[in-house]
Amino acid sequence: MNVINNIKKFLGEAKAELVKVSWTPRRDLIGSTAVVISVTAALALYIGMIDIILTKILSLILR
Repeated sequence: MNVINNIKKFLGEAKAELVKVSWTPRRDLIGSTAVVISVTAALALYIGMIDIILTKILSLILR
């Protein structure tokens, strides 16, 4: 029974802490997510282009 009491205590304390959290408004969260996805896509495209260019240069050198 000690394990069950510990779980109940933990869940009660976790719920009490979640009430204290100041949550980000949904609109701000969606905007931030869009920025992160956009920057990640731009960096992936940039790194991919650099990789293609360097691969072509290296293949010309090694021929």
